[in-house]
Amino acid sequence: MRIALVTGASRGIGKATAIELASMGYFVVVNYAKSEKEAQDVVREIEERGGRAAAIRADVRDRVQVEEMVKNVESQYGNVTVLVNNAGITRDNLLLRMKEEEWDEVIESNLKSVYNVTKAVLKGMLKEKWGRIINVSSVVALIGNPGQTNYCASKAGIIGFTKALAKEVASRGITVNAVCPGYIETDMTKDLPENVKQKMLENIPLGRAGKAEEVAKVIGFLSSDASSYITGQIILVDGGLSL
Repeated sequence: MRIALVTGASRGIGKATAIELASMGYFVVVNYAKSEKEAQDVVREIEERGGRAAAIRADVRDRVQVEEMVKNVESQYGNVTVLVNNAGITRDNLLLRMKEEEWDEVIESNLKSVYNVTKAVLKGMLKEKWGRIINVSSVVALIGNPGQTNYCASKAGIIGFTKALAKEVASRGITVNAVCPGYIETDMTKDLPENVKQKMLENIPLGRAGKAEEVAKVIGFLSSDASSYITGQIILVDGGLSL
């Protein structure tokens, strides 16, 4: 039985990914930072569909908490061989108005977390001589977005991290890829002003927002044996927004 760990899995793309991976037969660790109820709801939904999962709290910005989480997973279930680094936040502001804590919080939550969790699970993957690491970046890492210098920088950093690590671990049967979602219907985007939503839709050739499940399907593919000859790649799931 392969163990999959999805960070920030209590809602949005993380939740959809956890459900998708469970449907593929993985035992899924639903990581969350705040809402135990939402995380347990995801576990319950997975179990109702015949899958297996467990919710484990850890703030992925905190290396000690991450290491403790991974130790618990390894001792109870086995080595993590599929990692989806999905956890992320926004703290939007124009650069001239951006507070240092708004910059630091986004970099720590979105980028340092990828370092923390990946490093913690990597030894287990090396022992298994098989692994799939999928990092959730964003289309704005490639095209930019006003008011999101912190977010864009963090997501662009994930792309560089992905390419470098892919070269480091390829000889050990571990692939590392990133997905760049575009405008996806999630809790993070639902509160955007209507005029902002409309402007984004006008720039999407497919003419609609994406669904979290559509991103999860791509992550599922990258988590499987079917993607065995794909590594270091950045796959956009954006309806053509980046064209």
